[in-house]
Parts: sequence; C-alpha cells; structure tokens
Amino acid sequence: MGGLVLMTTMLATSNGYAEPEKAGPFTRFENRLQWQSQGELFWIDAFGPDALRFRSSKSLRITDQDWNLLPQPESKLEISIGPRAATVKNGKITAEVQARRGRITYRNEKGEVLLREAIHAHHPQFARQFKTRGSDHFEMKVTFDADKDEHLYGMGQYPNDCLDLKGTVLELAQKNTQISIPFLLSSKGYGFIWNNPAVGRAELSMTHTSFYAEYAKQMDYVIFPGDTPADLVSHYADLTGKAPKMPKYATGFWQSKLRYYSQEDLMSVAREYKKRNLPISVIVCDFYHWPVTGDWKFNAELWPDPKGMIEELKAMEIELLVSVWPTLAADSENYKEFIDNNWTIRPELGNNLFLKVNDDLTFVDVMHPEARQALWSKLQKNYYDLGVRMFWMDEAEPEIEPLEYDNIRYYLGNGREVSCLYPYYFAKTIHDGQVANGQTEIINLIRSGWIGSQRLGTLLWSGDISGDFETLRKQVKAGLNIGLAGIPWWNTDIGGFYGDTESEAYKEVLIRWFQYGTFCPVMRMHGVNRPQRKIPGQITGTGASNEVWGFGEKPLEIMTHYLQVRERLRPYIQRHMDVASETGIPVMRPLFFDFPNDEACHAIEDQYMFGPDVMVAPVLEAGAETRSIYLPLGAVWKDALTGQEYKGGQTLDYEVALENIPLFTRNAFDFEL
Repeated sequence: MGGLVLMTTMLATSNGYAEPEKAGPFTRFENRLQWQSQGELFWIDAFGPDALRFRSSKSLRITDQDWNLLPQPESKLEISIGPRAATVKNGKITAEVQARRGRITYRNEKGEVLLREAIHAHHPQFARQFKTRGSDHFEMKVTFDADKDEHLYGMGQYPNDCLDLKGTVLELAQKNTQISIPFLLSSKGYGFIWNNPAVGRAELSMTHTSFYAEYAKQMDYVIFPGDTPADLVSHYADLTGKAPKMPKYATGFWQSKLRYYSQEDLMSVAREYKKRNLPISVIVCDFYHWPVTGDWKFNAELWPDPKGMIEELKAMEIELLVSVWPTLAADSENYKEFIDNNWTIRPELGNNLFLKVNDDLTFVDVMHPEARQALWSKLQKNYYDLGVRMFWMDEAEPEIEPLEYDNIRYYLGNGREVSCLYPYYFAKTIHDGQVANGQTEIINLIRSGWIGSQRLGTLLWSGDISGDFETLRKQVKAGLNIGLAGIPWWNTDIGGFYGDTESEAYKEVLIRWFQYGTFCPVMRMHGVNRPQRKIPGQITGTGASNEVWGFGEKPLEIMTHYLQVRERLRPYIQRHMDVASETGIPVMRPLFFDFPNDEACHAIEDQYMFGPDVMVAPVLEAGAETRSIYLPLGAVWKDALTGQEYKGGQTLDYEVALENIPLFTRNAFDFEL
C-alpha cells in the first residue's frame, strides 16, 4: 500500500523553497492544485502528458496508491488560482474549478466540455458524496452531468447485450461471465479511469454519469481527451500497459472440453486431429486432473507420464494448456501449510470454506506476496518442470458462495475495498514465475481481469455461458467492449459452455459460433456437452464429444472449412496482434473505431472490424436466410464470398446460408472465404 503524501510541498524559487500560494480554498503547489473546504480535501495532478488525475478524501489524507497505473513521465501543469476559481491545464486538457463548491469542469483544447460535475441547489457538494464507514474508510460517489447524445463504451465484459453502455448500470465486481475493468470511453472524446478496486457500480444513465465505491479511502480517477477512439485506447494503454507479443502458435485453433479425464483420453484426441490432418495448435487439460483440489499436480494413476505426453505433443506442434485453480480442499496435501501461514483468504466471520465444487474449498490469498511465491513453487515443481508453459487460471474472480464481500479479508484489505484486484494478482503469480524462469513467450487463459491485466500475458474468456443464439449475440458485444477496455486477447467457449450433441438446434448454434470464433482474437473450442457420463473411481465425470467430428458430417464439413480459413488468416492476425502489443489497439473492434466520422456506425452493434481490412457480420439468429449489413462510408467493400464490390454508406439485405459467415474486405486486402 502506498504511503501518505505529506502536504508540505513548496514552490521552488531561486532561493530554495517558498510557501505555497493560497487564494480562498485553493493552494497552488509547484505542480499540483489543492482545494479544501467543508471537510474535504482534493488534489488535481498531471498524470503524464494530456491527462489529469483527481484524488479526494474527507480523512484529509491522500495516498500515493497507484494500484495498477504505471508510472508516467513528468508533465508540467499550468495553474492559475483566484478567490473564486482556478484552472489547471495539462497539454490538451483543462480543469476549471469553482471555489465555492469545488465544482470541476473538464475541457479539451477546443474549449469543449468533456465532463462536468453535477450540482444540486440544496446540496453544496452533490457531485462528491462521502459516508463514513469507520476510521479513514468511506462509501463514496462522484456524479457528472450527462449528455443524452453521448455514446459510452469499454468497462470490461458484461453479458448485458449492450455495446453502447449509455443507459446501463454496471456492477463493479468480478463474477463468472462478468469482468469489471473500469475504463470508460466516450464518443465526446474522453477516456475515464476509475482507479479504485473496491466493489461498487457505474451509473451511465440518461440523467447522470456516476461512479460509486462501497468502501475506500479516497476517490481517485484519471481523465484524458482524444480525437478518435484509437487515440483514447492507445492513451489508456500508455497509462496501464500493453499486451506482450502474442506467440505465433496462439493464433491457431485451441481444442478443449470439460474434460479429458486421462492422459490417454487427451492424447487420443490430439492424435485424431493429426490423423485427420486438421489444424490444431493447443489442447487443454481441464480441472480434476489432480488427486485432490489444492494438490496442484497430475493424478499419477491417470496421468502416468505427463513429461512424455508434453514431449509427444510438442513433436506434433501442439502446446498443452493446464487448468489450475487457486483453491484448496481441507484434505489437500497443501492445506495445512497454507492455513498455518495465513496464505488463504480469511473470513471476517465464520469458516474459511467459501465454495462447494465436489469438495469444500477455500482460496489462496494471491494478494499476499508470500502466498504467491508458495503457490508458484508448487506449480513449478509439479507442472513447469515437466514442460508445462501455459496455464489456465480458472475460478479467478474468485467465485465465492455466498458472495458476501464484507466477510472476506485479503492481505491488501477487506473484500469490499480490494476484491476487484484478485484476478490481476492470480495472473501475476504465474506470470512472474514464468518470467523468473526465463520464459519469453507467455499466454495464459484466465476467467477475469482488471486494469493492467493485459500486460501479464493474460487471455480472457467470457466464462460459463449458455449455448444458444441469445448468448452468442451478447458475446459479440461483450468482446468488443473488453477490447476497448485495453484487453486485446479475448475469446469465448465456441458453442457456449453448455451444449447438446444430440440437438439439431444446438448444432446450428455451434456452426454459427464456430464461424464467429474464426474471427476472434483466439479461436478456442470448449464446453461440457450433453449427454455426460461418469468415470468410475473419479469425483467428477466428462461431457460428450466436443471435437469437430463429434456433431455429424455436415457440421464437420463446415467447421473443417473454417479451420482452414483460420489457418490462411493467421499471418494477418499475427501482424495485427503485433500492432496491439505496440499500441494497445485491439484486433477486434466496433465499426465506429475505424470509422469515427460515420455516425451510423455507433448504432451497429452486431458487426465489427477484425483488423483494419476485414469486416465481420456474424449470423446471430436461428434459421436466418438474410441479415442486414451496413457498409461504412469512406471505403469500397468487397464480398469475400462472391468477390462483388460495393460502395460504402449503404445497407444490404444480404442472403446467408448455413455454410458461410458474411465477410467483407477493404484496402485491396485479398481474402476469400
């Protein structure tokens, strides 16, 4: 945790230091504006070029806790103060502050209002509200005026069927299928980072924009302007980090199911892909390959030679991804060591068994540095030293039942204050261990994330979702928003987590999902399909076939074709993944990202760009024979199926067949379906 910042900064002069300049409630320091009145203190600082950081508290103490923000180069503020108002300018952004209420208005370099704190005639500090929650912790909320024509995006992954988040209320908490990454991108040309890992909410209504925290020491946010969505996303990446370069194998096809229950079961699938000459880059070993949850090792009875297995897979040019949970059962060989050293999440009340999945489980406190080291030492000995280089971090929210945040004690604080950080530190546990061992190509699958997760080589996925068209439609929008929130590596369970191999209706969903998955950052098949079966002597069973040949001849024919499409597309994906690692710009993004001057693109939520040259229009309805497709202005579009060219700025009533996904290219990009 950051230490307290002393409020004794002086203005530098030729004679050394002088007293800060004061006027009314304002104090002008060398590179900071301070306002204090009516029991509140706030600071406005530069946070690198063209960005301002606001911090406030009623404890009258402000800390230098940056959480996951990266250190920024110094930027000189232009500050002027008077008895009635003050201004703070950092390059392209200016804050105007009223003396009486401390009301703040943020403007861009053209003088246009980006955000303005809300005001209420009978509540002098309506915009910033604090309620004490004991000692120096508060329940807090900041509220801004709303623009009804504004479009809002980002914020992570929410399965709410909304690309434009205007009019929504978002819970700021991590849950299975919900990933909170509080970066808001506005069509008015600003980015806003709510720099607070506390449980809370964002209210993006027609009447106001608010951010709320249940339990925190200070209000903390960063705001910056940008002329285009690309400017904003790139600036956010400069503040929070960029994904590393994606390994080349990761752009291929990943095969997974719940679950391959033995070494022979998994290897038989890998060998069958090679026998059929079907592309495959990664195969996945899911949960309960271990003897007891928390042993963090292969069950030797069913996985007798994991080192030899990994070597055989590598000879076939297949990487192994292994699931690890941050959980311990009471009869695990590691339980006593972790409990005795306080390396698990601790309850404020009651017992420490927070989750029931076959066993009663507790969670490793990955916010504790010693717990991270201890967990990695087990993973290194039992996986890494055998050749495992990819980890699947499941249960990363963590998934606690019942979810009572105030009953959770982490090393960094109470659950209400820091819970959103858990997936970041789980990822950091494994990433730092891999780096310490000299591994340079890192990609690990994880079910949740927060600000900065992208720089740890994390691939997020959308959790345990249903296999139906309604859910597929939601995934398209959720994936676009998480890309705008700084996470370029994202995927879904193709076909959804829950499927049925015997259902013709499900097979249609699967085919459409497989086509969509071909044009996602990572293409990964996964699920627990019906009918399921028990495995004698094992605590949990296995789903039906989830391989491309397990659904009948017609689905196999179509999916085989799209495996080949993905293979041909891989150099293009790799090229634009490299761009993502250099700039933060995601490969998969909404139409308005590439066409910010075409207002119609803000209304299109079921098409997207895959890199700058490919536009994808997935089929998202059962039995569809046509679908509406908008071609953005400013380009000539080529149908990748027929070769026909169209001028942008028109809407097509496009005929679709089960065999194909509508795909259009531009910029003379030559690609055929």
